[in-house]
Amino acid sequence: MLKNEFLLQNPLRLMAFDNENILPEGGFGAVLARAGVGKTALLVQLALNSLLQNKNVLHISLNDPVKKVSLWYKEVFHHLTKSNDVKQSHELWESILPHRFIMTFKAEGFSVPKLEERLADLKEQNIFSPQALFIDGLAFDESQRKPLCDLKAFAENNALCVWFTAQTHRHEEPGPNGLPVQLQLVADLFDAVIQLQPEGKEIYLKVLKGGAENFDTPVLQLDPSTMLLKNKI
Repeated sequence: MLKNEFLLQNPLRLMAFDNENILPEGGFGAVLARAGVGKTALLVQLALNSLLQNKNVLHISLNDPVKKVSLWYKEVFHHLTKSNDVKQSHELWESILPHRFIMTFKAEGFSVPKLEERLADLKEQNIFSPQALFIDGLAFDESQRKPLCDLKAFAENNALCVWFTAQTHRHEEPGPNGLPVQLQLVADLFDAVIQLQPEGKEIYLKVLKGGAENFDTPVLQLDPSTMLLKNKI
């Protein structure tokens, strides 16, 4: 079955996590990379995996409009399914769409109270009730500790797991625990951290926290043309 085939390609499974659902209810995960390296593409792959498990996914973008986010999903799904039967692929795509909801905020306008308010409106009208959140574009700095703690409490109270993207910078050295400076003050809140690391024309993935942690040896590559995971090296 096409759905099961894609579940076997789950990025978390390929990155040697003990459990592909590595995040517990209320758990946080992060995809880290410099600008333009592929954070959103990997986040969308993780979201598609949740959708293929019939989970309701709320994708929150703080940078891009709904149309652009929707295009990301279409492109990633197309690359995943281009070698498969067109009719089966279309039916699978149509079956997962009702489980996805895209929500946008201006970066400076995003807050847990505003998220709660908008979700309450959706639930009240029986429009959408998420089981997983994917937040793209949140700025990580010293001011984020309190908002992230509030979001974690919200996630725990609503049985949600949450994945983020976080932008790193070339000139910044990692901390003593191997994590980038962006996560140093909030590292305790995260169960899983994945870094995209460009080397020449290649993009490698490293698990910095959770799963098969290895701070020195990249375990997977992204195909730069499709931004999909390659086989293990």
